[in-house]
Amino acid sequence: MPYRLKDIDRFLETLTFECAYTPEQPKADMFHIRDPKDYPILYTAIIENVDVLLTGDADFKDTEIDHPEILTPTEFLNKY
Repeated sequence: MPYRLKDIDRFLETLTFECAYTPEQPKADMFHIRDPKDYPILYTAIIENVDVLLTGDADFKDTEIDHPEILTPTEFLNKY
């Protein structure tokens, strides 16, 4: 879909966002995720109370959490 990059960029520019920073020492064992390197990313999304986490990494889809909503970029574009 390289031909749609400008459309996607234009769409993403209309969304509001805030920066979130990962703590140096995330609290352990809040949830399980297959790849331990992904733990700080999801931990930060949870403690910062983000609404949606966009990722193409399938490890995030296997977690059993309700919030944030975890979507691939395609799922996000189709839904919103």
